[in-house]
Amino acid sequence: MEAGIVGLPNVGKSTLFNALTSSKGAQSANYPFCTIEPNEGIVPVPDTRLERIQYWIKTQRVIPAALKLVDIAGIVKGASEGEGLGNKFLAHIRQVDAILQVVRCFEDSEVIHVSGKVDPLSDIEIVETELMLADIQTLENSLPRAQRSAKSGDKEAKERVGVIEACMAHLATDQPLRTMTMDPNLRRAVTGMGLMTAKPILFVANVSEDDLVGQSPLVDQVRQRAREIGAAVVPVCAKLEADIAELDEPDRTEMLEAVGLAEPALAALAREAYRTLGLQSYFTAGEKEIRAWTVPIGASAPQAAGVIHSDFERGFIRAEVYSLADLEELHSEKEIRAAGKMRVEGKAYVMQDGDICHFLFNV
Repeated sequence: MEAGIVGLPNVGKSTLFNALTSSKGAQSANYPFCTIEPNEGIVPVPDTRLERIQYWIKTQRVIPAALKLVDIAGIVKGASEGEGLGNKFLAHIRQVDAILQVVRCFEDSEVIHVSGKVDPLSDIEIVETELMLADIQTLENSLPRAQRSAKSGDKEAKERVGVIEACMAHLATDQPLRTMTMDPNLRRAVTGMGLMTAKPILFVANVSEDDLVGQSPLVDQVRQRAREIGAAVVPVCAKLEADIAELDEPDRTEMLEAVGLAEPALAALAREAYRTLGLQSYFTAGEKEIRAWTVPIGASAPQAAGVIHSDFERGFIRAEVYSLADLEELHSEKEIRAAGKMRVEGKAYVMQDGDICHFLFNV
């Protein structure tokens, strides 16, 4: 699962991406950080539960969940018709699972806005419009082929025609597909078509250094728009975060205290991006490592086991599960077992965020 960072030129998109993927703090904490290509990177998802587990279960290393980010070429008006790097932009957006749109919410005469003025809602509308136009084009190109196949009696093609027509009708109301009411079957069909406005979105309000928590009217506009489509907003000062990311741990802590932040805003952004992708974590804990494993919300116990190794899913017998609350109350797995709080779960068990697990399997 990966998220694409998008936005108009000069909104701080690349500054934010560079801060996320170059943090010295991330590397010093043994996070699985790396830059894959100049425009791709893997960043840790900070989770205080890992430290709380380590307090009671001593281990050699701690590995958090990780998130793949893609810095996508800046969009301009007309991208759906090939303006700017439009085709490259749209091709990359189709490949990601969620969109993180960076929206400029600060005034700075030295940083020229591509539209001539700072207007977050206009920025959001430009990106949204280009993606909707591109989706309409995709659907219009797909419909004749599906209709021809449907006439021959192809049941799947008939269903596809219905999906395409439903999507086109919704887009005709000038609303992105993520606002469309869908049952599980329709959602699966739409997801399989790679339509961009159906992807979940998270707004990143790039704020000034004197508005770190995002209290300005500009950020309020973004929050209102986000509420309308069921999205979230994370305020981030990309310039400050880039400076913090370059510091070693003691200096980072000092700088955060100086500006009144408990943690870098990038930490909150990574966690919210994780949720936007529909992901959650479960943990394994032992002498060698404590690790957060990533699974989709709603994953079964065998599916979760398969994230560790395919053999675990293929030969799944059962899972032994306990909670962090149990560990903090009883202080060890031995005492959890003695108290009868080590749950045994079978193949039908749906994983809960924060489960601590042992998997038993036989291949």
